[in-house]
Amino acid sequence: MSGTGRDERMRRWRLVLGGEDGTGVELAGDDVSADAALGAVYDTGAQDGQAPLRRAGLGASAPGVARWLGDIRTFFPVSAVRVMQRDAIERLGLTRLLLEPEMLDAVEPDVHLVGTLLSLSRVIPEQARESARAVVRTVTRDLERRLAQRTRSTVTGALNRASRAARPRRAADIDWDRTVRANLRNYLPQYRTVVPERLVGYARKQQAVARDIILCLDQSGSMAASVVYAGVFGAVLASVPSLRTSVVAFDTSVVDLTGLLSDPVEVLFGIQLGGGTDINRALGYAQGLVTRPASTILILVSDLFEGGNRDEMLRRIADMTAAGTQVIALLALSDDGAPGYDHDNAAALAQLGVPAFACTPDSFPDLMAAAINHHDITEWAHRQSAQDADRLTGGS
Repeated sequence: MSGTGRDERMRRWRLVLGGEDGTGVELAGDDVSADAALGAVYDTGAQDGQAPLRRAGLGASAPGVARWLGDIRTFFPVSAVRVMQRDAIERLGLTRLLLEPEMLDAVEPDVHLVGTLLSLSRVIPEQARESARAVVRTVTRDLERRLAQRTRSTVTGALNRASRAARPRRAADIDWDRTVRANLRNYLPQYRTVVPERLVGYARKQQAVARDIILCLDQSGSMAASVVYAGVFGAVLASVPSLRTSVVAFDTSVVDLTGLLSDPVEVLFGIQLGGGTDINRALGYAQGLVTRPASTILILVSDLFEGGNRDEMLRRIADMTAAGTQVIALLALSDDGAPGYDHDNAAALAQLGVPAFACTPDSFPDLMAAAINHHDITEWAHRQSAQDADRLTGGS
């Protein structure tokens, strides 16, 4: 390795490990400021019983934090800034500083910051509320730009496929192209023709509501990112005319947010992260919303840690599935990796035929399409996990 390459590697190690690392590298220029910004968060003592790599700290004063927020934006890319902000909030207990409008104006908005703000929504002072809403609005608009169009087109396509008539009654209703493709195995070479054993009809335009969707959102603090994504998806699904979408959020009580679905920011501010968990009570409310069981998809977004009546919760789910309602448990709806969840309750749901798995936001539209077309959701989840692994490893 050239001297220049070795010097660069040692410089990077010096920035990672801090001053007492044994590299002997002296920093200069912007590296000194970048090192101070890193040290403010990561020089704070041992984590998980391990000796700290770095030692120092960030004073919990608003001016100090404001300078630090400016420094990390200057010296690090946006992706790193978001990680450092989250670490600072979690490690240094700076949550209270987010109640100040000048802090909110300085942070880099992301899903995790929105989750933190939602958990603080009851105590945010009046002068900081508009800044907090601006942060939430920025993130929800970004998520809608990224996810809304694909969700609408995927769900609409699934509804059209689901409504396609298997036995069209009139010749005008026959989709001849699809009919020929569906019957190619019945080609008779001597007659040079295809015998249409099965006719495929055109999808009729959906005039009425084709599916009822109920999103049931666990407001416990560990579900923060999932709740943010689910709130945005709820608003997007509500904009599809052929769906009747309801969103309810719960801790030990239940709040129906369906009336707010025209504005995802209002949906999210209607959520109160933190509190206990009574899944059974929430499912009882959701069960009351079901008027057409065979056309209803109920998605429970929860880590399944039940603080209420577990046996009654399972009985309620069994009753709903027996009546024809399609119930799906999403242990997480986020990009945060493998979630923590109640394995016993997940296994109990599987015994009832209810799949319980984590789903990334990018995969959620395909999940909805699979559910609308009554595909095996457990099989879909396994296939999706394999595809995600393939993408991560480059298909190797």
